[in-house]
Amino acid sequence: MNYYDIIIIGAGIAGATVANTLKRKNQKVLVVDKNGIASGGSGAAGAFVSPKIGKGSSLQRLTNESFSFSKDFYKTTCPKYFHQTGVIRIPKNETDAEKFHEYEKYNENIYERYSKEKLETLGIKSVFDSFYFPEAGDCDAKDICNFLLKDIEVVNLDVLVLKKKEGIWLVGEYSAHNIILATGFESDLVDIRYMGIHGTWGTRGNFKSKLALDISMHKDVSVGANVNSIIKLGATHEKEIEEILPCKEEQALKLKEKASSLIDTLDLEIEEVFCGMRAGSKDYFPLVGKVIDVDNMLKEYPDIVRGAKEELKYIDNMYILNGLGGRGFVFAPYMASLLSAYIIEGKEMDKRVNPDRLFFKWARKLNNK
Repeated sequence: MNYYDIIIIGAGIAGATVANTLKRKNQKVLVVDKNGIASGGSGAAGAFVSPKIGKGSSLQRLTNESFSFSKDFYKTTCPKYFHQTGVIRIPKNETDAEKFHEYEKYNENIYERYSKEKLETLGIKSVFDSFYFPEAGDCDAKDICNFLLKDIEVVNLDVLVLKKKEGIWLVGEYSAHNIILATGFESDLVDIRYMGIHGTWGTRGNFKSKLALDISMHKDVSVGANVNSIIKLGATHEKEIEEILPCKEEQALKLKEKASSLIDTLDLEIEEVFCGMRAGSKDYFPLVGKVIDVDNMLKEYPDIVRGAKEELKYIDNMYILNGLGGRGFVFAPYMASLLSAYIIEGKEMDKRVNPDRLFFKWARKLNNK
């Protein structure tokens, strides 16, 4: 069989970044995906790379650490597809604008405060002052995934079952010592219910335009700067959708209608629509690390459903990188760096993203069903 050090299942931004990172650590890597590179939520992403604003929560700090790492990763690895336009964060309403005053002291990354008058000179409509993050920008989603995987073997393969023989993972006609699940919201190859992975539907429309718009922005819709006569409009917000749907022009036109409250959209002509499901976790933190052997734990330690805590048992040589949510292009390079260091160098996994954090609480809930 064709043998690799690591097989990665999933060729979205999670799979692409970890494959690229592992390849640079001299690992022989294979990536498999049933529909090809960036065929799901990653390909439909607006792919903003910007900080998170808030009151200094653990999630905000992790997001901003990831932002600092990832913007440098894209600038050095694939600068052609990362546009450091700066991103303006605009309050949604008066209540939100009042919160911005509280958020300001927690802005850890370089920023400026833009007045509504300043925004008007840029062709941006707003009745509120906003934050401008000059180091932020957006990615060409599919192009970045393709670039990161250009020197890595990628195979179109619908993996229906995982098998193991004598300690080696078997995936179709391929085999590897380690396997990484980067499958997004479709996560049924093993029992990982405790991670609470769920999908949120996202849509992006690429619009042809001659509008002079040099800065990207976000309010309740993301508006990319005009790059090569294309303005990207995107949003990730529909949690009630549970299955993949065809992309429709009307979805993108709704984004255009929303964007009209921010910019002049008169000359925007729809070129292409992208849509897909992005995977998030129960607590909105990424899921990076080993995979617990759920069946074994429940059989060997039945009392864990009543609150007992026992030493965790894992599926040997299986890892996960998932749950990146709507900030996939912010989180992915940093999470890939953490996972590759964990696998190859034995470095301890960051507790904030280690999926172990969710297991015992999930097990206790089984007793109430």
